[in-house]
Amino acid sequence: MNKKLFNLILVLLLSTFVAFNGCKKDEESNPVTPTINESEILAKHFEDNNLYVHGASFVITAENVRTNILTNPTKQLIIDIRSAADYATKHLKGAVNQTVAGLPAYFKTLTLANYDKVVIVCYSGQTSAFATSLMRAMGYGDKVVSMKWGMSSVDSSFAQNYWLNTIANGSSRVSEFVTTTSPAKNAKGDLPKLSTGKSTAAEILEARVNAVATEGFGQANISQATVYSNLASYYICAFWPNNLYLDPGHINGAIQYDPAAATKTFALGVDLKTLPTDKTVLVYCYTGQTSAFVAGYLRLLGYDAKSIGYGANGMIYNSMVAKNVANTFIPANEIKGYTDIFD
Repeated sequence: MNKKLFNLILVLLLSTFVAFNGCKKDEESNPVTPTINESEILAKHFEDNNLYVHGASFVITAENVRTNILTNPTKQLIIDIRSAADYATKHLKGAVNQTVAGLPAYFKTLTLANYDKVVIVCYSGQTSAFATSLMRAMGYGDKVVSMKWGMSSVDSSFAQNYWLNTIANGSSRVSEFVTTTSPAKNAKGDLPKLSTGKSTAAEILEARVNAVATEGFGQANISQATVYSNLASYYICAFWPNNLYLDPGHINGAIQYDPAAATKTFALGVDLKTLPTDKTVLVYCYTGQTSAFVAGYLRLLGYDAKSIGYGANGMIYNSMVAKNVANTFIPANEIKGYTDIFD
């Protein structure tokens, strides 16, 4: 073999060997960090430790709140998340005023062992249900509750612009609800992509609670009028048992997701992954309170989830009354007139 050609081949072989080993050393000294799926970490955390959406009831009645105020006020903390102006005008005895965005930091200052109940209060019970969801997600437990129906249940002066107004105009969709069987749920797909930059469940959860609380309930709530303006834009979950899904019926195209705790609806191991990540997910229930609670959970996981405001009460109120459906807002039963518990 020609000596020059031999030397050239030798140089090329040596260069290749050096380059290969250099790259190998670089790879060993700078290993690639594996990509983590934050949403899956968070979903597994909930499923393994605190699947709170299937825990104890998240509501407390105005009657029980009043009893606690009158008999053992120091064991009940009331957090009023209405506007500062409305709080200043009239609020429950002993209540403190906080914003939804401020709740994560505020809860860190509390010694929860001092209280039997921590009651979050709003106008209609929907924003407070959403806020309760976020605080239960943080692991503060079942003592954190939302006052059912909100301040509307305490006195008619509050109900006038909220529940009374809702039920007065809440039967506009009676003729549009259908009684067909449920469409099939989506095939299971991927979870949403979160990018908090955190790696542990606790860190991801705290980052998400802060972010969702800062966004506020406005991002998690939608009116029935907006929904009906373009039904096809949404993936709609009817959070009703089968008998009510069929009668008095459901929004056309809505898919039944059974709220029975035993089924653990929206759990990772059940049907969470049937929810789309490329479409807004709507949840509705009887009152908008449970759906607001669930929307909080889903938004923590990264879904663009919203609660249909006031639920079926805001769409088919007359049918609910006629069929004696549970959680129908009956003013004579639900507005208590508790004027003795105001500051």
